[in-house]
Amino acid sequence: MTGATIFHLLPQAPRPVAPFSHAVEAAGWVVLTGQMPTHPDAPDAPLPEGIAAQTGRVMRNLEIVLKGVGLGLEDVVQCRCYLARFDRDYAEFNSVYETFFEKGRLPARTTVGVSGLAVGALVEIDCLARRPE
Repeated sequence: MTGATIFHLLPQAPRPVAPFSHAVEAAGWVVLTGQMPTHPDAPDAPLPEGIAAQTGRVMRNLEIVLKGVGLGLEDVVQCRCYLARFDRDYAEFNSVYETFFEKGRLPARTTVGVSGLAVGALVEIDCLARRPE
């Protein structure tokens, strides 16, 4: 795929909380929109409690989007992570986050503290993946 840009809106992925595509693909690169800790089967249900549960849900949502475009977490090269309570949640967030990746194959990452996130979430993660050549 060289020329076309593909805008992916996946029915199996969590309902978008704003006007965006779940992923956009160009020249083998796939940019995933930040995922929230909402459940794809119950988008209006209360969010999971605590940073560990919310991080797990966000990572599973990223896996759903990646699978929907034929990729997996092993194809992720970079993540941006946003924490609403950085000082309190950073260590526990890290302990859950790293379990989703093969040891020694962690993507590049930036993590920032923010003043707030959509739907009152504690965490949001977006990522960049690359199709294998």
